[in-house]
Amino acid sequence: MRTVPGPTDHVVVVGAGLSGLACALHLLGAGRRVTVVERDAGPGGRAGRVRLGGYEMDTGPTVLTMPHLADEAFAAVGDGLGRHVELTALHPAYRARFADGTSLDVHTDGEAMEDEVRRFAGPAEAAGYRGLRDWLERLYRAQMRRFIDTNFDSPFQLLHPDLARLAALGGFGRLDRRIGRFLADPRLRRVFSFQALYAGVAPARALAAYAVIAYMDTVAGVWFPKGGMHALPRAMADAAAGAGARLRWSSEVTGLERSAGRVRAVRLASGERITCDALVLTCELPAAHRLLGGAPKRPVRLRHSPSAVVLHAGTDRTWPGLAHHTLSFGAAWEDTFDELTRTGRLMSDPSLLITRPTTHDPGLAPPGRHLHYVLAPCPNTEVGPSAGAWRDLGPRYRDSLVAELERRGLEGFAASVREEQLVTPLHWAAQGHAAGSPFSVSHTFAQTGPFRPRNLVRSAENVVLAGCGTTPGVGVPTVLISGKLAAARVTGGAPGRRSVRPGPGARRARPGAPAVEGAHDPS
Repeated sequence: MRTVPGPTDHVVVVGAGLSGLACALHLLGAGRRVTVVERDAGPGGRAGRVRLGGYEMDTGPTVLTMPHLADEAFAAVGDGLGRHVELTALHPAYRARFADGTSLDVHTDGEAMEDEVRRFAGPAEAAGYRGLRDWLERLYRAQMRRFIDTNFDSPFQLLHPDLARLAALGGFGRLDRRIGRFLADPRLRRVFSFQALYAGVAPARALAAYAVIAYMDTVAGVWFPKGGMHALPRAMADAAAGAGARLRWSSEVTGLERSAGRVRAVRLASGERITCDALVLTCELPAAHRLLGGAPKRPVRLRHSPSAVVLHAGTDRTWPGLAHHTLSFGAAWEDTFDELTRTGRLMSDPSLLITRPTTHDPGLAPPGRHLHYVLAPCPNTEVGPSAGAWRDLGPRYRDSLVAELERRGLEGFAASVREEQLVTPLHWAAQGHAAGSPFSVSHTFAQTGPFRPRNLVRSAENVVLAGCGTTPGVGVPTVLISGKLAAARVTGGAPGRRSVRPGPGARRARPGAPAVEGAHDPS
């Protein structure tokens, strides 16, 4: 593995999102002095927080999987995730509602899910689910160490026996066909393939290897941190500060001082300079490339994932049919992905993610109130409406979304809203997200593994990248890994794997141990 040459005693990390904070903790654990520089007033990055009329709204991801990866970062400094954050395992992980009026609770426990599939679609599909679950577990084992949790220096690193194992598992076939080998019911196939949207590729064109995301969602478990998702970066920042990191809030990096092929200092908008031996940039790829003086050349320009419109709604009521996470599928499917990735039209029959965090933490809303987060995928600004077009389009699309929610059983939603915030590609673009998408560079084959933008920078030998635009990619688990991989580039050590994943349903009440509670939705 290539590493940063020369001294690396003091490392400046630009960006206090999940990847930057994970990187900082791993660096601190390896004995480095760390300064984290963040342009916002506090930690979080994408996983930020907005307070509106007594409602505490997460501005980024709402689904937490693989929490042991976060615990790994805490463990690097002798700390533990459970000392800072109380996690609840969600049962069900999701509730899937379909256009024909049926619904399915998605359990991560194998026996519970097999029973639910049998109820929903019969014994043949239940047997198919068992086969699918076994395949997902083997796929994860074949990929994690060699293709996800690793630093790539060359495509030749793919030439390993694990590549043959992945091929034997059908990982280089198409995702929808591979899922179809196990499940005939099109509704069930959606539950195990919608995750391809996170990768920015339609299931009909995505590699079957991307089903590893379905493993994380439907097998490994879905968790909720008390206080919302923002509690995770806040806790990581506290742990970093406790381990000696210097945290600089409201400090935007505007330039780099370079000599002899190395970055010697970062310059802040205030005029201050901070010297460094090594630099980790976790900001958006376009911002990192601007600081570095340009993007590296690629044979084909980068493609970006679809974007999303998010409606944060504080309401005076809720609906019993909702779980903590509810997938509301439209009747359309293939056409939906064509609209999102090819034609650039807004979904004519949308599939939505509805999250109600107050299901397990009522304190995120005023007494007697509820918080709903409605995510509607939409085309990015490269294939769909421009960022500027969303100034007029956004309010109209918000109204159509609310009308669609009411048609799907959330009667009275419009009248129930007391506080709201609408986020569109206009807002994502203003935050510096390329193509107006918070999901960054898509995971086509040419943008995955060793072909994704590398985390080492050729033009500066002591600069490393982290975040969803580089390896391994998009999503909470992968950006946590990204921070760890960036730290390994600086320290020269193998990425640490010291933590143990908390088991679903386990709760440890003693101080300092992971507090993990298995909880069923009350609805």
